[in-house]
Amino acid sequence: MSSVRKSFPLSINTAQRSGVVCEGWVLKKRRKKMQGFARRYFVLDQSGSLSYSIDPKRPIRDQIFLPHAALSTAVGRKDIHVDSSNATFHIKCLTADDFSTWLTAIRQFVLPEGRRSIAGKITPRLSQSQFNRSGIIAEDIGSTISELEAAFAALQSESTHEKSHPSLKSKSEKDKHHHHPKDVFNMFKKSHQVNDDGTLPKSNVDSPSSVRLQQINTALASLKSQHAALLKSLAHDVTAPPTARCSPLPPTTEEKEEEPLSTSRFNTALSRRSNLAISMSSLSDSANNEWFDAEDDLGEEFFLDVPNPDEERELTVPQSETSSLNQTASSYEEEHSPPPGHNPDPIVNAHQVVRRTRLPSGPIGDEGSLFAILKNNVGKDLSTIAFPVSFNEPLTLLQRTAEELEYYNLLYQAAEARDPIQRLCFVAAFAVSGYAHTRYRTGRKGFNPMLAETFEDVRMKFLAEKVSHNPVVIAYHAEGKGWELNATSAGKTKFWGKSLEIIPLGTTRLKIGNDNYEWHKPSSFMRNLMMGTKYLEHCGKMTIENTTSGATCVLDFKQSGYWGASNEVSGMILSPSRDVTARIEGKWDEQIAQVLDSSYLHVLWRITPFPKESPRYYGFTSFGMTLNEMTSDLEGHLPPTDSRFRPDVRALEQGNDHEAEAQKTRVEEMQRDRRRRGVDRAPRWFKQDGDEWIYVGGYWEARAKGWKTPVEPLW
Repeated sequence: MSSVRKSFPLSINTAQRSGVVCEGWVLKKRRKKMQGFARRYFVLDQSGSLSYSIDPKRPIRDQIFLPHAALSTAVGRKDIHVDSSNATFHIKCLTADDFSTWLTAIRQFVLPEGRRSIAGKITPRLSQSQFNRSGIIAEDIGSTISELEAAFAALQSESTHEKSHPSLKSKSEKDKHHHHPKDVFNMFKKSHQVNDDGTLPKSNVDSPSSVRLQQINTALASLKSQHAALLKSLAHDVTAPPTARCSPLPPTTEEKEEEPLSTSRFNTALSRRSNLAISMSSLSDSANNEWFDAEDDLGEEFFLDVPNPDEERELTVPQSETSSLNQTASSYEEEHSPPPGHNPDPIVNAHQVVRRTRLPSGPIGDEGSLFAILKNNVGKDLSTIAFPVSFNEPLTLLQRTAEELEYYNLLYQAAEARDPIQRLCFVAAFAVSGYAHTRYRTGRKGFNPMLAETFEDVRMKFLAEKVSHNPVVIAYHAEGKGWELNATSAGKTKFWGKSLEIIPLGTTRLKIGNDNYEWHKPSSFMRNLMMGTKYLEHCGKMTIENTTSGATCVLDFKQSGYWGASNEVSGMILSPSRDVTARIEGKWDEQIAQVLDSSYLHVLWRITPFPKESPRYYGFTSFGMTLNEMTSDLEGHLPPTDSRFRPDVRALEQGNDHEAEAQKTRVEEMQRDRRRRGVDRAPRWFKQDGDEWIYVGGYWEARAKGWKTPVEPLW
C-alpha cells in the first residue's frame, strides 16, 4: 500500500515502485481449514495482477488476474473476497482507510467502466433461443479454430521434415492412405472425401502438403460460414446490448472416452476432465427466474448479505427441493410380507442379482443456469433456496451418501491387514475413494429427503436416514465382516461469485477390530459457475486419526493450477510418536498408492472405469446407476419410507420432468402439513449423541421379520 500500516511494526518500502498500483500488508485467510488469517504482503500491478508473498523479499505464492475475477464485499465489514477460476483470496483490512484504498485500486481492474452487477439489478439480455443458437455456433467456431491450428502445425512439421530428409519423401507418400495421428480425434473428418469407386480425389493424393492445404481450405470455408451465421443470429436484436459473450475457443479438453489409467507417479499434467461439459445453452434461464449475463472480458462485483450469528451457526447441506415419481406403494401388508418358505441370506442374494447398466432416461432438457439463481443469494446458505426439478438428478441425498461407500471392499482388506500401518493405508484409500463418483457430477443436485426417509443397500448393510430437517442432517451406518462405520453428514455452503464452496460438517467413525478411526472431510468447490466448463474440486486437509493408538494419516487434497496436474492427493502416515512411517499419493478420481521407494508403488485402490454412456446418464458410475433400481431381491422387503418409493425421483429417472415437478410439490406439501398439525415424523433408527447421531439397531431384524411393526409411508 501507499501508506505504512500502523498495525504492523515491520517496516516496508513506502516508495511507489514502477508498475505497482498498490502494495502493502493485509490479512489473508489461510488455505488450510481452521487456521484463520495470516499477515501477507500483497502487490497489485498495472496489468491487473494481484499477488501475495510472505514478505516483500520472498517469491510470490499465488496471484489472480483481476479483469477475469469476481469481487465480493460486505457492507459494514472490511473484508474483500476476490474469486477467479483457479483461486480465491479472502482479504481482511484492519482499518477503514486500508479497506477503501485497496477496494478502490481493485475496482479499477474488476470494474474498468464502473459497472457493477448488484443482486436484484435487471440486465438486458438476449432471448433464450437466440442465446442458445449463438452459443452453439460459437462453439463450432472454436472447434474450427482448433482444426486450423492443428493443420498448420502439421503442415509446418511435415515441410521441415521433408526439407531435412528428402530421401524419406517417397515413404511419406506411401503412407498417405494411413490416418495422421491427429485424425484419432476426428478433427478433419469433414475434409476426407471419397469418390464413388472408393478412391481418393486426385487433389488429395498429390502430397502430404497438398492434403494439409486442402484441410485448411475446408476449415476456412467452414469458419466463414459459421461466422456469417453467428452474425445473422445476433442481428435479430440490435437494440439489446451484447451482454452475453462466450469465448471463441472451445471448452477445456474433455477426457477421452477410454483413457487408460496412469501407472506413473501421478505427476502427468492432465487437462481438466469433464465429459459433461456444459454448453452455452445451459445458461438459459427458467420461466420464473430472472438471470444475469456476465461479460467475458469484465469482472463483477457482488455485495454480500451479512448473516447474523445464529445463521452462521446453522448446519445445513445444499439441497434442492425438486423431483418426482408417479407410483405409490400399494397394499402395504402384501408388499412387505416375506415369501413363505423362502428366507435366503439377503447379502448373498444381493450379490447374485443382475443389475442394470443404464438408466431408463437421461436428462430432459438443459439443467438451467445455476449462476442465475445463486447471483441473487450471494453469501447466503443455499438449503433455503427452492430449485426447479431440472437441477436435480434421480437420486436422493441418502442415496448419494451410499455412493461414498462404493469401494467398501477396501474395508475388508483393512480388516484383514495385521500391520497397523498397512491397515491405516487402506482406510485412507477408502476415505479418498468416496470422492471418485463426483468426477462428472458438477451440474445437478440430489433430492432433499423427507424427515425420517430411509435408504438401504444390502450389499454392505448400509442404512441412511434423514434425522433433522432444519438444519439438514443425514445419519448413516454400514457394516461388514470385521468393520463397522457410523457417520453424520451435514454442511453449509458459500457462494463467492464464480465458485460455490461446500463445507462438510459431521464426523465419520470407523471401527476395525480394536482400532477406532475418525476423520472429517475437506471443502469442495464448484468452479466456473458463470461460464466455461464447470468442474468440481476438493481442496484441504483430511486427518484420519486412530483414536486407539494415536497414529494418524494426514491427506492433502491439492488445489489445481493452470499448468499442474489436477485432483492430486498426497499424504503421510504418522506414528503415535509423530514419526513418518509411510507415504501415499495419487488422485481422488484415479488411484491411490503407497510409496515404497523412489521407483515402486503399491496400488491400494484404483477406480472402476465409468460406463461408456455415463455422460448421457447424469455422469453416474455403474454403482450409482443401481442405487434407485428396484431389483427382485428387494421386492416385498423394503419399508415404505425407502427412497426407491419416492414418486418424484422415479418420475425424473423415467424422463417425465413435469410429473416429477408435480410429485415433488405434493410430497413437500404433505411434510409441511404434518409439521403444521404437530405430527411430524421422528427418526426411528438413529439417536442423537451430542452433535452426532448413532445407529440404535433393529432395522435388519425388523426387515427379516417382514416389518410386523407398521411403518407409515411419507408420500
